[in-house]
Amino acid sequence: MRPESGHIFVTMKQERSIAAGEFKAKCLELLDRVARDGDAIVVTKRGRPVAKVVPVEDHARRSLRGSVRYLSDVVAPTGDDWTVDG
Repeated sequence: MRPESGHIFVTMKQERSIAAGEFKAKCLELLDRVARDGDAIVVTKRGRPVAKVVPVEDHARRSLRGSVRYLSDVVAPTGDDWTVDG
């Protein structure tokens, strides 16, 4: 949304935090929830944040066509003379 002032309004979701012991007991369920909902979870120990579980960015496979440039033939002779010492 862009108001007349030109500023962009951004809303942020509240991160859920969970104690490490509870995270350990519900780990698989919480990982499924993060993957499904896309919400991060902060894991705490004694009330202090120690880890953050976030969803993996979806990097869909894409074609590499057009991403490589041909500069020169890497196999053809260069025209330079050289010798091998040995």
